Amino acid sequence: MSKRVLAIDFGASSGRAIIGTLEGDKISLTEIHRFSNDPVILNGTMYWDVLRLFHEIKQSLIKSKEYGELDSIAIDTWGVDFGLIDKDGRLPENPVHYRDARTAGMVDKAYKLIPQDELYGATGNQIMEINTAFQLLSLVQDRPELLERADKLLLMPDLFAYFLCGSKRAERSIASTTQLFDQRKKDWSYDTAKQLGIKESLLPEIIESGNVVGMLSDEICNELDIKPCKIIAVCGHDTQSAQVAVPAKEKDFAFLSSGTWSLLCTELDEPIINQTSAALNVTNEQGYAGKTSFLKNIIGLWLIQESRRQWMREGQQYSFAELEAAAKEAEPFRCFIDPDAPEFTPAGNIPRRIREYCEKTGQYVPQTVGEVMRCIYESLALKYRASIAQLEECTGKKFETLYVIGGGTKDKFLSKLTANACGINVSSGPVEATALGNIAVQLIHHGEIADLSDARRIVANSETINSFSPADTAAWDKAYERFLAVTN
Repeated sequence: MSKRVLAIDFGASSGRAIIGTLEGDKISLTEIHRFSNDPVILNGTMYWDVLRLFHEIKQSLIKSKEYGELDSIAIDTWGVDFGLIDKDGRLPENPVHYRDARTAGMVDKAYKLIPQDELYGATGNQIMEINTAFQLLSLVQDRPELLERADKLLLMPDLFAYFLCGSKRAERSIASTTQLFDQRKKDWSYDTAKQLGIKESLLPEIIESGNVVGMLSDEICNELDIKPCKIIAVCGHDTQSAQVAVPAKEKDFAFLSSGTWSLLCTELDEPIINQTSAALNVTNEQGYAGKTSFLKNIIGLWLIQESRRQWMREGQQYSFAELEAAAKEAEPFRCFIDPDAPEFTPAGNIPRRIREYCEKTGQYVPQTVGEVMRCIYESLALKYRASIAQLEECTGKKFETLYVIGGGTKDKFLSKLTANACGINVSSGPVEATALGNIAVQLIHHGEIADLSDARRIVANSETINSFSPADTAAWDKAYERFLAVTN
């Protein structure tokens, strides 16, 4: 009988639990639980509601009993955020959300301790204010007593694994998102931590993706009346789990993990850390089977999600399908934004900020919902083109196809615009890339899938893949020139 494994996949706005089994040459997925992931703002701080999220994990385990005993469980989440565990094994406070304001100005403060080129050279990470290193620096400077109490830092998937089995370890892919990780040595950059005032003992032992972290605790088994099973450390960073599920046959490929964030990546055997990658602020992360993910972090569907929330606050109830339809009706190429401009990172009135951006850059100011949406769609597609060009410049490779994976592939209009803007073929799917990658790594551990290439072959058989060919490339070339003029 095929092994039955459970993937707990946390996104920045929702989570779900999916049971996976290997049936012939396909992975069969059964979604058993879905829930929202809503941050909580309290006394001016934005927290993750981690106790509620762990409650949802327990609900997933209860619902899994209907399908039989589990052989293993694995968790993937977003990157950079963490909880601190004290010397008594307790969580002193909820993890803080990466969009919280505590990291404001921390990059500049870090540069006073470590020069920018030295920081990038040591860690190979794209320098972003949300990164773990800058979150910790804010604690060093403003809340040193919290760090003094802390025994171990656990990134989000490692934290949930700790709750399940009591093991305090760091899976390699999620550790590599922190700006405290040496991509060449594939271990913590203890010198970087020391320079930022972070104690070395805070950083837990690193384990490889695909290894067993521990067994589901007796306490939870007794509480939920379930059998013990393995807790496996798959690629804890959801982007790296998704990378496992890219249905590419060629060695050199580019892919876009499309969700709240857009991660535009290529897979390498070794990291690229040089003056060009530093100037272009490209990041290196650890992937499965010793691979490196070389990528650009881009604000993605967050722009649409948060705009929709703003319109809802104003009493306008739009579905995502209605917003897509409004964008299709709007006139093309009227105005553009840089999706990664800092004003678009915090929660709030994104449509107003888009209008302000367009006004200050001397462009047409979008008025209607459809015009705002068209601006977002086209700006994202053109940002993908710029990012592909940067990856090609750094790697010397030429990409003929962009593999778009993840929840964003449900938006076929964006995939179509991406093909047009980038002038290359777009392969769209699988939608459930992160869960498929999570499950595939568990099945590799159990010996049911041979290796990474076998996993990708099986994933390609498991879900429908759509294709989009470029059109109107001359018009998009002109739009790209205008986009670069207003965003550089």
